[in-house]
Amino acid sequence: MNGLTTVFRKEVRENIRDRRALFNSLLLGPILFPLLFVGLMWFLESAEKERAAQTLELPVVGAEYAPSLIRFLEQKGVVIQPEPADPEEMVRNQETPVVVRILPEYPEKWREGLPAPVEVISDPSRQESNASIRRVRMLLLGYGQQIGSLRLQLRGVSPQLASPVMVKDVDLSTPKSRAILAVIFLPYVLMITAFTGATHLAMDTTAGEKERKSLEPLLINPVPRWEIMTGKMITTMVFAMASLALTLVAFRIVLPYMPVGAFGMDLTLGLHTLLKILLVISPVAILAAALLTLLASFAKSYREAQSYMGLVILIPMIPSLIFMANPIKAEFSMMAIPLFSQNLLIGEIIREEAVPLGWYALSIVSTLVIGLILAVAAATLYNRPKLIFSGS
Repeated sequence: MNGLTTVFRKEVRENIRDRRALFNSLLLGPILFPLLFVGLMWFLESAEKERAAQTLELPVVGAEYAPSLIRFLEQKGVVIQPEPADPEEMVRNQETPVVVRILPEYPEKWREGLPAPVEVISDPSRQESNASIRRVRMLLLGYGQQIGSLRLQLRGVSPQLASPVMVKDVDLSTPKSRAILAVIFLPYVLMITAFTGATHLAMDTTAGEKERKSLEPLLINPVPRWEIMTGKMITTMVFAMASLALTLVAFRIVLPYMPVGAFGMDLTLGLHTLLKILLVISPVAILAAALLTLLASFAKSYREAQSYMGLVILIPMIPSLIFMANPIKAEFSMMAIPLFSQNLLIGEIIREEAVPLGWYALSIVSTLVIGLILAVAAATLYNRPKLIFSGS
């Protein structure tokens, strides 16, 4: 085991002296991701304030057919614009997000007490238009309900008879559980950090040393090769875990300054929460170190290793993308799937849900087992000189 310790100390010293390695492995994630998250939240808040303060300018075709509707819209702060020559073309060219067209039969249907036709011309495929479209629809529905109630009252009928069921929402969510953005974003960030924190060291300690011709002298020493590989892998794992810890600390520092209160969310991370997240995510650092060391051993050069890592870095993105497209309810069996289980558990921890200890145990053990298998595979490669010296 002296060889393992010696290799570990050697790799730590060399990478601490290398400022580029130190920045890429330890500081890139903790600096970049919290800043991106803060910037995203500030952008969302400013966009929300801008939408709330923005005056809705609404082109209306056939405004003369429904003067009472026009007055209602103006009372609600809507600025009625002149009738466009081609409403559909105006919306397609993004000159306006929505146009209301009041059809000529509107007055006749209105007098008969029948539903009067109003068209809302829009393009919901454009995300930036959806807020204006929803606002126009809500105003028209509100006007319709108001007129319907007045008509019932004029006939001596209580408007409540038109609503036989009164639905009340009982909101059981908490500011913590409403932190949807963090539930999606934070696991993704931590997964990426675990892999990026290990990437540079895994490439440099294997493919980099092969390219510099410094691996051969190391393997000639009377030390079992599995100890050399393990020392390098532990160094990679330690740097990845340190990067994860620094990222969590950075998030705890910046979260109090984020405008999450405007969204009814609470993103504060207490020490107990941080420790639970670190416990859940740490096995991923071990798995990442083993996987990246294994792949880097196949590479003939540092550049070739970089091409491999560019593909591997997509792996931690997959669970987050799946959960964004199709939210999944956490189940015990899912804890056996590495990366997926960490995504689910971190979300539950942020929401402060009660998580059975068995879920933690299965997630940690399954991830460590896969990491151990990959580490054994990497150790096997170190005993095959043809593969190790393939860059010669």
